[in-house]
Amino acid sequence: MVSTGFLASVQNYLSEQPKLSLALTLVGGLVVAKFILKTLLVFAEIFVLPGTSLKKYGAKKGAWAVVTGASDGIGKEFSLQLAEQGFNIVLVARNAAKLNEVKDEILNNKRSSAQVDVKVHVIDFSTDDLTEYSKLGAAVQNLDVGILVNNVGRSHAMPVDFIDLDAEEMEGILKVNINANLRVTKSVLPTLLKRKNGLIINVGSFSGSTPCAMLQTYSASKQFLSSWSDALAQELKPKGIDVQLLNTYFVVSKLSKIRRPSLFIPTPHPYVKSVLSKLGVPAGAKWTGRPSTTTPYWSHAIMDWAMNNVLRSKPLEMAFNLSTQKDFRRRALRKQERERKGI
Repeated sequence: MVSTGFLASVQNYLSEQPKLSLALTLVGGLVVAKFILKTLLVFAEIFVLPGTSLKKYGAKKGAWAVVTGASDGIGKEFSLQLAEQGFNIVLVARNAAKLNEVKDEILNNKRSSAQVDVKVHVIDFSTDDLTEYSKLGAAVQNLDVGILVNNVGRSHAMPVDFIDLDAEEMEGILKVNINANLRVTKSVLPTLLKRKNGLIINVGSFSGSTPCAMLQTYSASKQFLSSWSDALAQELKPKGIDVQLLNTYFVVSKLSKIRRPSLFIPTPHPYVKSVLSKLGVPAGAKWTGRPSTTTPYWSHAIMDWAMNNVLRSKPLEMAFNLSTQKDFRRRALRKQERERKGI
């Protein structure tokens, strides 16, 4: 603790050095002014600035959107809302029955006045068979693809220490979150490049910027996706292709295993709506060295801003993550025990 006598000495010294005192006051004022200005700009991005119009990527002009993990949750909602905006949709996932249900829902969507076409492509993203991805490339090569949504992902069955992580689960996370996203993009990119104007959306996670113990493999895979997205964005921008990484906190879905929405945990519908209305708007991410990242949902963006501009402590963030995952694990184990007993 700084003593009162020491503070008094400093004040006396500064009073005898008016130029130094003025300089320190000016520097302090500039720091505060910079913080206030940056904060105002970030909040303008979150609440005021509109995103890039989907018409840029071919909405209502016959363009297609390819959506992976389209059978449930966020992927399904991307498919529905992009169709409502006038995109034809290629639904990609491993469950043909669920994909056909989504197809029927799109074609019979009373909320939409757009007349669209829908194709279904079945692929198991955990496969090591590269010919499956070649088939996807062949299926879209003659389509006018304007948007690719890399939504497919896999997490841990429950939070777990790495030493106890099942080897099959570890390999599955890496295959789906890393290999599948790269291979899908490799398959669809030639079609995007032909039109010289397109968008790749990669669904990221807060755990990709702050390491998350007990979800260590999932967290690392999302960090990979963040780095890859930045590099890919720089390569493709001169060719007319935009790349956006979605910095996402929890969303109600099977992946998150969260069923009830809250202030910070939206359902897929408002989350995807925020994404599509904020395309190209970083919502504060660019101010912290993440050039291709956006945090589109308003409460996620405020949380991200606070973490990077107020808290600014990775150890505290990691400690909070660990505490949260320990709680999730306890609840998951209790649920397993209830199911075992038939309660």
